[in-house]
Amino acid sequence: MIKPISINWTRRVARCLVWLLLLAWLPLSATLTIKIGSVAPERSPWDNALKELGREWSRITQGKVELKIYSGGIVGSEDDMIRKMRVGMLGGGGFTNWGLCKLYNDIYVLNTPFQFESEAELIYVLEKMMPLFEKKIEEKGYKFIIWTMAGWVQMFSKHKVVYPDDLKNHKISFATGEPQMEQFWKKGGFQIIPNEMKDMMMALQSGMVNAFYLPPLIAASGQYFPQAPHMLSYRIAPLLGGIVLTDKVWQQIPDEYKTEMLAVTQKMSKEVYEKTQKLELEAIKKMVENGLVINQTSPEAEKMWRESASDRLDTLIGKAFSKEIYDRLLAYLREYRNAHGKKQ
Repeated sequence: MIKPISINWTRRVARCLVWLLLLAWLPLSATLTIKIGSVAPERSPWDNALKELGREWSRITQGKVELKIYSGGIVGSEDDMIRKMRVGMLGGGGFTNWGLCKLYNDIYVLNTPFQFESEAELIYVLEKMMPLFEKKIEEKGYKFIIWTMAGWVQMFSKHKVVYPDDLKNHKISFATGEPQMEQFWKKGGFQIIPNEMKDMMMALQSGMVNAFYLPPLIAASGQYFPQAPHMLSYRIAPLLGGIVLTDKVWQQIPDEYKTEMLAVTQKMSKEVYEKTQKLELEAIKKMVENGLVINQTSPEAEKMWRESASDRLDTLIGKAFSKEIYDRLLAYLREYRNAHGKKQ
């Protein structure tokens, strides 16, 4: 005769199963793995900084938060990264100012060519405007972790360029997806050839394009400069970087760690820019040693570039960014220049 199973024994078995399930689940839930996309090239200063940030966050949280970095555009363009953040495929991204303006379009004002005359006035304007930009991005369901300066964008060309008319003889490689900026250049009489970054070397070698504007570090590391060995000394626009997480992911991080996590991120932001500055100078020096010619601009030439840009701002104001934000930027520039005795 088979003895009936006791209720107590059944309960003990059930409790054991529950504990086994909990033990199996705990290792998986103990670590929050945040997938971060980035267009920064592998082993570049920005890529190295993201990986170092991952190590620091893991240390601070005792392994409870880990970053998995997908560098070099492996998860797509900055537009693709934003789409994947919205559907939960990515937890965050490292963006340039071009990508950040997809989260809040008025950030695009910082891309306006020949707007800033010095690094000092750029820093002043950023300190005034970034709190607004961060607030607007966070209102859309994101957590703005940090922004940093990442250098400047400069024009490279096959032949000597000093004045705006010199550039009109060139065919400028231009990334797709920026219709207002494309019109900005076209209205000035410049030849714009839509061309993706991944295809630029082939376009340069074939003669389809013979000018481009990029940070010197990218021009050097990508070996683009031999095809366009002249660099305009007058800088076009700043290159900024920012790390953004989805608010959903940020809320999953225990509050006890967040203050220290943000503090170490702030510290790293300053270090990254200092490293980038040093590497940029080294890259320019190396390019000069290998045939790059830096064409210096006079105050007269720089005035011509600014006036040329000013004449085409209607393609950007009210389209790429609001008039209100542009007026605010101009007000901060006047404020800085007046305080430092600069003529308007």
